[in-house]
Amino acid sequence: MNLPELLAPAGSPEALNAAVAEGADAIYLGLKNFNARLRSVNFTYPQFEAALKALHRIGKKLYVTVNTVFEEREADRLYQLLKYLAGLEPDGIIVQDLGVITMARENFPSLKIFASTQMNISSSRAANLLSGHGVSRVILGRELSLEEIRSIRQNTNMELEVFVHGALCMSVSGLCLFSSFLGGKSANRGMCTQACRRYFLPEENAGQGSESGYFFSPCDLELIEKIPALSDAGVNSFKIEGRMKSAEYVGTVVSAYRLVLDSLESGESKLNAAIKQAQEILSRDFARSKTTYLIDASTGINWLKPDQAGGTGIALGKILKVKGSSPRYGLIAEGPLLPTAGDTIRLHRSDDSHRASHKILSTEDYWVTIPDEFNKGDSVYLIQTKAMTKRYPRIIDKNLKVSGRGPGRDRARSPQAHFPANALPRDAPPHNTAASAGKHGSSGRGSLGRKAQGLELGEGFYVQVSRVDDLYIVQSQRPEKIIITYNSRFLSQLLHPKKPLPFSPASIIISLDPFFPQDQEKNLEQDIEILLDKGFRCFILNNPGHFSFFKNQKHGIILIAGPWLYVFNSFSLSFVNKIGADYIISPLENNRQNLERTFSGSALALRQRVFITVFSCPSLFRIRSSLDKYYNFKRFSSHEKEMFSLVSSSQGSIVFPEKPFYIADKIPFLKKAGFNRFILDLSSRPLNKFEYKDLMNAANKAAPPNGMSRFNWKDGFFKPD
Repeated sequence: MNLPELLAPAGSPEALNAAVAEGADAIYLGLKNFNARLRSVNFTYPQFEAALKALHRIGKKLYVTVNTVFEEREADRLYQLLKYLAGLEPDGIIVQDLGVITMARENFPSLKIFASTQMNISSSRAANLLSGHGVSRVILGRELSLEEIRSIRQNTNMELEVFVHGALCMSVSGLCLFSSFLGGKSANRGMCTQACRRYFLPEENAGQGSESGYFFSPCDLELIEKIPALSDAGVNSFKIEGRMKSAEYVGTVVSAYRLVLDSLESGESKLNAAIKQAQEILSRDFARSKTTYLIDASTGINWLKPDQAGGTGIALGKILKVKGSSPRYGLIAEGPLLPTAGDTIRLHRSDDSHRASHKILSTEDYWVTIPDEFNKGDSVYLIQTKAMTKRYPRIIDKNLKVSGRGPGRDRARSPQAHFPANALPRDAPPHNTAASAGKHGSSGRGSLGRKAQGLELGEGFYVQVSRVDDLYIVQSQRPEKIIITYNSRFLSQLLHPKKPLPFSPASIIISLDPFFPQDQEKNLEQDIEILLDKGFRCFILNNPGHFSFFKNQKHGIILIAGPWLYVFNSFSLSFVNKIGADYIISPLENNRQNLERTFSGSALALRQRVFITVFSCPSLFRIRSSLDKYYNFKRFSSHEKEMFSLVSSSQGSIVFPEKPFYIADKIPFLKKAGFNRFILDLSSRPLNKFEYKDLMNAANKAAPPNGMSRFNWKDGFFKPD
């Protein structure tokens, strides 16, 4: 039996040393850009080259994270990075953007591609579609049950990687806009601020039991006891989260999982003893309380801790008193451990406005040194003791020779080493400007929408709703077409209405949910067959797996690549074109400049096949569990007075902002630029006929916003520099 791979994080050279010394088979790390943990230390290019050589020399593997979406203006930088990596031959690159797959496959076929968990792959259909486009491994979403993982393995030959330990993302993998919506710091760009872990307040008069707290603060994942079952299920790689964690943490966790993996073939008694010993080791990792999350489908919601602050560590209580100035001391409550000089604590302000780590310089009983910005009432956590610090052998040899060039250095020496024309996708436009089209020639991108000829979608407004009753309100000012958010409840009412619907199937577009887990595959397949049989011909697809349902439907239907496929560049546009998209909806995180750059040059005419959402209360994050029985409020706010809605159903829970996104006043400029299809997304709450009338009038007049959000439309993503 070949043991599954034990894959460890390395956010720093010290963490790399710990992971290797404790028995990791492979390491994943990020460089200075295009990775989803930009706030960790990460590796310089010389460090990376040295680590790669050293790991290969001792028979270990190294994977590089290139797992963020990229804008059109960044295509050259990404190309240079992939060229650099291809020359060094790491054992794989972990990617989120469909455009990275296109660029790598067409220019650097030697690179082995893994689909990041941020790509939201939770079904065998999605895995198999990516397999057909050169992806060799998928990192499954953390929301899956053990039975779903078994089913995926039975229906795909892809390598499967599963997270087994570490911090959990509250949202379904890859479907979070919270941090981006609140300030442009996008999780899809490596800048997540973990806004979901803030301290929130329920709406007034929410009822008994609705106390303020960290409503969406999860426990940490720990699947050590599930390792035998996951191994039997056919998982190829067990992944530990933690590129922002200390070397001590990485070493502790790797040692525990190594112990269990090495005991898989030792018999039940020895294996159980190993699991028990590993659990003891993990109890000292100074992280949060642990959960198996959703791996057991019948498990209740035991993974939310609303009284648990966003950080990690052992709670030492609150600062009771403060004295001195330099150094400054805080008196902490007498707790389970007495911190000593050299230990590291984490402090949280009482209003949750600031958090910081601090190494204790000296102590006087329960008086410990604290930073100046913290005071009485703030919380203190012990996150590392001096005694647990271990010295591991250095992996990166200071004397090891490396190129030291980094990506794009040859271009600096040679002006001819530009982003070449043949680096562009074969069916995508030059990435620069219209001038580029004259230099490089036509790209042949007119193929987008070729099978939908005769079924073209008209210009104008498209209104999205999620309730049958809303259809009767929308008919008062009929849009070009109506978009219906797919769900099982709505589908039943749509197919068997109590009274005639005001819209025919030809006037309705069905928008499929971006979260497509394995246990929904059969039901979704049956529902789509019924919809096609009833005359519905237009669908918005938000997950790669959705396209597999239509591969034999060559004519007579229109497929729209939805906003959750993140078509941010001409390379991702090329990918969705190849898998069958006729139109695309611009991602909600997009900005005007990037949208125009993507559809420039020979792709200028394709602006006629782009939908732009001009009004929406977008889903900020979604949870694969109903929270109806857990929380009895429907609205809540942050300390900054931002209001949000929590909508729960049997399908799960979604958080929406109460401040809408609005750019309808930009419609005249968009039309002048060649964009003529606009979406008013009203699916977040029941529709009010007066609000609908006012909104349609405002959109038709391109009226300016009043107290609404621009999201990233003007300023784009937050940039660390």
